[in-house]
Amino acid sequence: MDTTLRDGEQTSGVSFSASEKLTLAKLLLDELQVDRIEVASARVSDGELEAVQKITNWAASQNYLDRIEVLTFVDRGVSLEWMQKAGAKVQNLLTKGSLNHLTHQLKQTPEQHFAAIEENVVQAQELGFTTNVYLEDWSNGMRNSKEYVFQFLDFLTTQPVKRILLPDTLGVLTHTETHEYIAEIIVRYPNSHFDFHGHNDYDLSVANVMEALKAGCHGLHLTVNGMGERAGNAPLASVVAVINDFHPDIKIGVKETALYKVSKLVSAFTGFGIPANKPIVGDNVFTQTAGIHADGDSKKNLYFNDLLPERFGRKRKYALGKTSGKANIQKNLQELGLTLNDEEIKKVTQRIIELGDKKERVTKEDLPYIISDVLDTVAKQQRVFVKSYVLTHAKGLKPSTAVAVEIDGELHEAHAHGDGQYDAFMNALRSIYKNKKKAFPELTDYAVRIPPGSNSDALCETIITWEHEGKEFITRGLDSDQTVSAIKATEKMLNII
Repeated sequence: MDTTLRDGEQTSGVSFSASEKLTLAKLLLDELQVDRIEVASARVSDGELEAVQKITNWAASQNYLDRIEVLTFVDRGVSLEWMQKAGAKVQNLLTKGSLNHLTHQLKQTPEQHFAAIEENVVQAQELGFTTNVYLEDWSNGMRNSKEYVFQFLDFLTTQPVKRILLPDTLGVLTHTETHEYIAEIIVRYPNSHFDFHGHNDYDLSVANVMEALKAGCHGLHLTVNGMGERAGNAPLASVVAVINDFHPDIKIGVKETALYKVSKLVSAFTGFGIPANKPIVGDNVFTQTAGIHADGDSKKNLYFNDLLPERFGRKRKYALGKTSGKANIQKNLQELGLTLNDEEIKKVTQRIIELGDKKERVTKEDLPYIISDVLDTVAKQQRVFVKSYVLTHAKGLKPSTAVAVEIDGELHEAHAHGDGQYDAFMNALRSIYKNKKKAFPELTDYAVRIPPGSNSDALCETIITWEHEGKEFITRGLDSDQTVSAIKATEKMLNII
């Protein structure tokens, strides 16, 4: 059962609109094909009522109504009236699963609580509703008041209840406790259906789910992206992968290929980003960064595991950075349909390492630009070097530049102002070439662009068109800084002339 729309909405700052809830309900049942969805809490708001009405109207048309569940309360039938208005047919009744909660929150005896529950269940049955029962704080109940939990379960097994839902409400269980408690209950009540509802406060929710399954649990409550109160709930994507890979005896209908799509949509609706390293759905989890791993992937898939990205509608990527190495670059070149020789790959690798040292992030889309820049070398030996420069831009003052240029081994320095930093740089160069009585080309066009499709901030390409002695030519510069990329393009021009 997916409870993103109910328990997941308890994530601080998250509230789905009625249309968003309907969209996600359709995706969860039709696209992802989960078995059941818990969509709301009764009595919360008019907006919640509208959302459930939209969902139940759609579900009724698809014959899904028995797969739509609503959290209700022991409130003398008020929640049941709300469910009637909402058009829902399955209630998940919230009750007290620990003596501590019963005593201090409700201030009731077990017998009083059970009598109120029985009244609700009978009324629900008369209305044609199906009842499942949550034992809130069940995990602490098993730790500290096991006799009460078994007294409660003894009572519930006499009632017309379809499922008993066992939540680790505060996320306190270890995997060994989860197995021990659920196994004990399954043995004691072999004819009842039990669901496990795990929270992730100690980052143990997936491990606890595995142990719940081993213990014989019949159902699981999960959320997309592990959304939920505090540290969230057991994450749907991870649990689906775990079941498929480590519990081959358990068959589930959830479509792995839809997990990523639904995950991204939930992230978009909530505004909560998915951590890049989140298993299955994170941006980086199918990205090899180390060059040795990319090399191993080319040699009998040495660094693959069973979590192949294609299972989840995704592709393996090879990051470009200072640890990449030639193998990562080769993988990206193959995707782009480009071929370079060993020497060229070596030059490109060196440039990517330089960018990585500057903490710049390089993407596959940046590669053609890097290749163009690295391989755009003049036939003659470089004779002109822009050795250093200082660019200044201050409020109320014209931008200025101090430049040192080495021409045929001789150092020349100049200072100039301009309408911008690059204009000042060009004016300083012109003064140097004027003093040397050398012709200086005219800049006829200046264009700046970033690689199409790139989502990095690593690269900016400046393309400058020059006219010199009746001929037109173009030079390109590449850098993370626009002005620096223009200066690099200009240095290439100086060598050409």
